[in-house]
Amino acid sequence: MSNNDPIMSIDAFPPPKIAEQAENVGVTKANLDFWTLFVLSILAGAFIAMGAVFSTTVTAGAEGHVYYGVGRLLGGLTFCLGLILVVLAGAELFTGNNLIVMAFVSGRVTVRQLLRNWIIVYCGNFVGSIATVYIMLLCRRYMFGQGIIWLNALTISNAKCGKPFIDLFALGIMCNALVCLAVWLCMGARTTTDKILAIIFPITAFVACGFEHCVANMYYIPGAILAKNWLPPAVWETIGKMPADFPNLTWQNFFFVNLIPVTLGNIVGGSLLVGFVYWFAYRRKLGWEIHF
Repeated sequence: MSNNDPIMSIDAFPPPKIAEQAENVGVTKANLDFWTLFVLSILAGAFIAMGAVFSTTVTAGAEGHVYYGVGRLLGGLTFCLGLILVVLAGAELFTGNNLIVMAFVSGRVTVRQLLRNWIIVYCGNFVGSIATVYIMLLCRRYMFGQGIIWLNALTISNAKCGKPFIDLFALGIMCNALVCLAVWLCMGARTTTDKILAIIFPITAFVACGFEHCVANMYYIPGAILAKNWLPPAVWETIGKMPADFPNLTWQNFFFVNLIPVTLGNIVGGSLLVGFVYWFAYRRKLGWEIHF
């Protein structure tokens, strides 16, 4: 290497540089055409669903056989697959896109562009999650492990639909604060390995702590509702349960008891506690200008 050659740095980007990059990424995301945005959103829904599939499988039957905390840790580690695929393979995830608020408060993205992105991505994530649910049912995964995997999914989802609004709202805030911090850390990373390591701890923490993620719930709860109605009688006999043992699993509870408060909490956690706070810390001196 000659003295005139630039020195390549492998250090992570510092927070002010991450803030600049996050704002630029927000502008790019807000200007994606409809079909690119929608297709990448479907992929993100499927990717997060695959993380949920992995987590549900690994933790099935863990109750009573491993310490509670260890089971939660394993569930969190395996769920990381979802965000790793979103970030590294490339996809549009509603919760991560809450960081577009940084470009919004700088006046580089309008209200219309912000809401357009969120609505398209949210709908695409839902399509990808539901499509994964149907594939899991078609492959007769409920027969694996003598039905214990679906028992785990039913138990998890029934609990998600039985909590008060304020609890789910607060759990949603904490969840997306961690998810957006994971995305934030990835923007400071320079290698694939860096990005994976940046994702593991925040995502493992949110799952292990029982926080609520709206896109993950688009897989968990519809999957459990459909399983409750479609599982053959032989499976119910095998797992020793009946559909009546899961009274919270209804479409009404999914949308109005769980999804609405969790989504609102996710928006607050990602947009306000991460996006706006970091914008205020590092970008406010450049001006605050909101365009409608």
